[in-house]
Amino acid sequence: MDLVFIPRTDSGSKPAIMVELKADKDAETAIRQIKERRYAGALQHYKGAIILVGINYDKASKKHTCLIEKI
Repeated sequence: MDLVFIPRTDSGSKPAIMVELKADKDAETAIRQIKERRYAGALQHYKGAIILVGINYDKASKKHTCLIEKI
């Protein structure tokens, strides 16, 4: 996993966010990696919602794709 954002305890009910970055693959692969490698286990003591974000950058087209999923 590339980035994790965990809300402060005084921020209300905001979700934690896990981000996986890829290059020349696809956003679905990034989300699948988070799930298969069970990265969310690192937040097992976190009580709120968790949002998974997969971002892919295509070097040839210089464009990105993004997939967001709540677990």
